[in-house]
Amino acid sequence: MTLTVTATYHDLMKATNAYDELISEGFPREKLYFDKEAHQIKVIVPDTSKDGAEKILGRHQPDDLWARPYETQ
Repeated sequence: MTLTVTATYHDLMKATNAYDELISEGFPREKLYFDKEAHQIKVIVPDTSKDGAEKILGRHQPDDLWARPYETQ
């Protein structure tokens, strides 16, 4: 199953740092979405990578962090 892991941050710098860390850890840019206005990062991952994505996003103190099944548009 493919999931969307989403984190929302109060601080844009925390969101930027989380995004940069995801890239440095090898998450493909085409699977990352950064909404700078909402300070929100979404990562599309297989369920086997969910814990890794949540761990990275969680290190940057998100206000909210959740995962949902990925829905194609």
